[in-house]
Amino acid sequence: MALYRVKRSKKSGLPPGSLVHVGEKKSEQVHITVVRYNEEELESREVAGLDDCLRSKGLDGVTWINIDGLHDVRLIEQLGAHYGIHPLTLEDCLNTGQRPKLDEFDDYIYVVLRMFGAKGTVAPEGEQISLILGRGFVISLQEYRGDVFNAVRERLTKKQGKIRRVGADYLFYALIDSIVDSYAVVIEEVAERIEALDTQVFERQSETTLDGIHRLKKQLLNLRRSIGPLREVTKTLERDESDLVESAVQVYLEDVHDHVVAAVEQLDVYREMLKGILDTYLSLLTQRTNEVMKVLTVLAAIFIPLTFIAGVYGMNFHHMPELRWRYGYPAALTGMVLIAVSLLYYFRRRNWL
Repeated sequence: MALYRVKRSKKSGLPPGSLVHVGEKKSEQVHITVVRYNEEELESREVAGLDDCLRSKGLDGVTWINIDGLHDVRLIEQLGAHYGIHPLTLEDCLNTGQRPKLDEFDDYIYVVLRMFGAKGTVAPEGEQISLILGRGFVISLQEYRGDVFNAVRERLTKKQGKIRRVGADYLFYALIDSIVDSYAVVIEEVAERIEALDTQVFERQSETTLDGIHRLKKQLLNLRRSIGPLREVTKTLERDESDLVESAVQVYLEDVHDHVVAAVEQLDVYREMLKGILDTYLSLLTQRTNEVMKVLTVLAAIFIPLTFIAGVYGMNFHHMPELRWRYGYPAALTGMVLIAVSLLYYFRRRNWL
């Protein structure tokens, strides 16, 4: 598993605010979904381009624009021009190697974070998602199609909860909350893999086990880098004095902050557990090596006197009476067997075998 990294050589020498897509092109086509709603009505449609969407008035209330695919720089520039989004924010949206952060401007709040499990499986590197909260609108920009917002869409469609009765700041909170809740799925999978490795390390010490430990170690590092900075983001949001976020919504953001803190603490615990598993693996491997070396040492100790006897009577001197003795050969073999048995009995009594 590779940590999320992007090459920034495309932007070398360009002035700040230059709009260049930095990162892997994960979607061949850009998909734009526009949702407009108020307490009474909801309108949701997928559009081919921004022109018709931005010109049409639509319903009065909250507008949610979701864009899947970040490689169309002209579209992002057009969106920024219409909603008055600063070029530096648009630049960050197009740069998929951002760490989670929050930028606050006069007319909007920009949050970037990472989303995992959007395709039904836990993608180790996840994807970057940018959220922009403005006056009456929320914009979400994703690297590819598929996300964890189905529960939010269902609440909007079925008028569940208070999401249709409140403003864009509550939708902004609901999207962040969905992403943070999805972290629990990833962390739960990590816990299961740690438990499996903990059992496996005592059953066998193989390269497969070691490879699994190192892979999980990289994923934990990636998750920690993705979720850790989010603590400051949610903490800032819950204490924000901006008129874009009402005090009633900040109560919910405080709950999100608690979930993020709990997730980070879980990751730290699992990282220590994985470190303990690795130490156990190395200890067991060393112990197994020592056992092999002990057996080899015992065998060598047994054969040393046998080799000595064989060496003495293998010398080619003429005056060696034992060589002419009728029972010399069986006596030598008997002596070797007695020595070997005596040494084995001694080693076993000392618990060396």
